[in-house]
Amino acid sequence: MSPTLFPTSVAGSLPKPAWLAETQKLWPAWQASGPALAAAKRDATLLSIKEQEDAGLDIITDGEQSRQHFVHGFLEQVEGIDFTRKVKMGIRNNRYDAMVPVVAGKLRLTGRVHATEARLLRAHTTRRTKFTLPGPMTIVDTLADEYYGDRKTLAFAFADLLNQEARGLQQDGIDIIQFDEPAFNVYMEDAATWGVEALHQAIDGLTCTTAVHICYGYGIEANITWKQSLGEQWRQYEQIFPALAASRINQVSLECVNSHVPPNLMALLEGKDVMVGVIDVANNRIETKEEVAATIAAALQFVPKERLFPCTNCGLAPMPREIAQAKLQALAAGARLACTAV
Repeated sequence: MSPTLFPTSVAGSLPKPAWLAETQKLWPAWQASGPALAAAKRDATLLSIKEQEDAGLDIITDGEQSRQHFVHGFLEQVEGIDFTRKVKMGIRNNRYDAMVPVVAGKLRLTGRVHATEARLLRAHTTRRTKFTLPGPMTIVDTLADEYYGDRKTLAFAFADLLNQEARGLQQDGIDIIQFDEPAFNVYMEDAATWGVEALHQAIDGLTCTTAVHICYGYGIEANITWKQSLGEQWRQYEQIFPALAASRINQVSLECVNSHVPPNLMALLEGKDVMVGVIDVANNRIETKEEVAATIAAALQFVPKERLFPCTNCGLAPMPREIAQAKLQALAAGARLACTAV
């Protein structure tokens, strides 16, 4: 039975089955094409829903099974981007070198992006649903711009497109729409000003719950190396949480367990629901339920119990499926155990 407190969910992505895509890769190649790929994506989405329910999670996502990458899955339906021409660019303040497509013209959505998987999700679970979209600033940081000429202008152009899709997701019956903004932990000054403004544009007119996910990235080598350079205390959140606390976003998702984030920074999010990362995505060790409950207890020093939502630190896409599933089970079991202590 789900706990009355501490509703659980994943930050977004889950590993893809080997029959759908390459395993343990952030940019996996699909194993099929055309109608066969579309059918495989639907099957994997249904399987992801069932695996989350079986693990005992309270808020269910599509697991991002239909997306090759959390940003570019959205961009596939955007006109104005030249995918045939890619340039090498440093992203996340040069943490990664990536071959990225070029913004070559005025941006426009060619149609709904995630209607199929959102409607599958809503039709196949009775639990609350969450759907993830890339945030405007993070999209801008993942493209080469040759048209708009200004990051803020480009971000607001994407915010308009995201808003169109988010309104569609709301009509599909999605309960929570989450925008993933790892760039907020890199460009903190911009995030606190026009980054939050762009999010407001992306959620304009929504009546469902809105969320923003801000973490230190997937458990891949480049992120692990970067974290080692951040020192004994990771205080990036300190610069952006006050702006988010004053924003119209309902929920904030953050990295917590096994991080160097000072836990007291969560107190800066007064008035918001806080999705606290209690599952580490940077290693394959499976947390015990007691460890998860202990992380929740530590967070309760700074977050009211009715506002604490245990979550994963980030997506689990590059992880072995069996490890990810065991971690989801630990997440749910730990939240149930934490309920018995309050």
